[in-house]
Amino acid sequence: PTSVPQATQINIKAMERLHPGHPALAKYARVGRLLTDQPHADEESARQALVEQLTQWTETLALPPLREFGINEADIPRIIANISGASMGTNPVVLSEEEISAIVRQRL
Repeated sequence: PTSVPQATQINIKAMERLHPGHPALAKYARVGRLLTDQPHADEESARQALVEQLTQWTETLALPPLREFGINEADIPRIIANISGASMGTNPVVLSEEEISAIVRQRL
C-alpha cells in the first residue's frame, strides 16, 4: 500500500502554512510540472497536479488500502509512535500527530 499522495498533500499544506518559503515547495512544484507535462503551471497548480497524478497512479495500480492488511483506526496511535521522531528526519517538515493520523486514515 502507499500513502504517497496523502503524505504529499499534507506535507505541502503544512509547509504552505508553517514555512511558505520552504525550498521543498518549489521542488514539489517542479516535479508536478514534469510528471504532468504542465511546464508553465504556477507553483500552487503544479503542486496540486502532482498530488492528483500520484492519486491517479495509486488508483490505476489498484494499490490496496491499509485495511486490506488488517490495519484499522485502533492501530493509528501505534503507527504514529513508530513513525514520529527520528523517521521524520527525511521529511521536509515535521508533521503533527493529527497530520500523521490524517495520512493513515485516508488510506484505511
